[in-house]
Amino acid sequence: MKIAVLTSGGDAPGMNAAIRAVVRTGIGFGHEMFGVLDGFQGLLEDRIIPLTSKDVSGMLSMGGTKLGTSRVSEFKEVPVQKVAIDNLQGRGIEALIVIGGDGSYRGALALHNLDFQTIGIPGTIDNDVYGTDFTIGFHTALNTIVEAIDKLRDTSSSHRRCSIIEVMGRSSGDLALYAGICGGAEFIITPENPINKDKLISTLKKHNEEGRRHAIIVVTEQQFDVHKLAAEITIKSGFSSRATVLGYIQRGGTPVAEDRILASRMGAYAVEKIQEGLSGHCIGIKDDKLVSSPLEDIVNHPKERAELYNLVKKLS
Repeated sequence: MKIAVLTSGGDAPGMNAAIRAVVRTGIGFGHEMFGVLDGFQGLLEDRIIPLTSKDVSGMLSMGGTKLGTSRVSEFKEVPVQKVAIDNLQGRGIEALIVIGGDGSYRGALALHNLDFQTIGIPGTIDNDVYGTDFTIGFHTALNTIVEAIDKLRDTSSSHRRCSIIEVMGRSSGDLALYAGICGGAEFIITPENPINKDKLISTLKKHNEEGRRHAIIVVTEQQFDVHKLAAEITIKSGFSSRATVLGYIQRGGTPVAEDRILASRMGAYAVEKIQEGLSGHCIGIKDDKLVSSPLEDIVNHPKERAELYNLVKKLS
């Protein structure tokens, strides 16, 4: 059969490793493999290319996505979805593997609901996809953040300073939560774990009076203006504070070993599920075992992190 693969939404380290695994596994089973350029936008514009084993050679260690990616808001409209299916079927393509996050999964589910075979693979640094312990790209982004925290702690300690580090995550706090635990943060502020600002400032004032040399605050983006918070902490607590917004540096870089292995396993497993005739499902990993779940059970479903937040309370 003919199988296509695309990457959608925000890029994530390890997407290329997943593409490589999909293509090489598919070819190994005797299928013809195709890549869609620039995500769902390329699908609508019929920019689909054949892929060979040689085409994906050397991709394992590359960050980002060689196929390119995009966000297409109009893909939620049924007539637009039908254009995508027409383009796929016009080339004889029978199945599509979509690598991305929650928004990408909605696109894959829409195609499935129109009777086109689709499988999703979780690729997002935010780790905000339900039905899997980890998503492709999360570990690499996490390592980038932890490295930044370690460096900021050195300079913060030298100047007796409080460092606020803003990380990505949108509506999910996993990056801040895991990085805060790894980096020994005094405060971790996420959508799931908001903190009273007055209490935070009073605690920092106490830390300053006790002579502590540094404090680390890790916060998920879009919670508040971190630069204004730093200025307020400096004025009200006496603890000099600076804010650092890590931004898109978290998306880049060579994928770490965990992401290369995870992407390779998930990519190969996705092709196996296609062969079995499965559609409207997404791949996940639970307790180090590969699983598949219906997309309709996954989209817009928040993760539970009560255990880790309880750990934060014990350690802070």
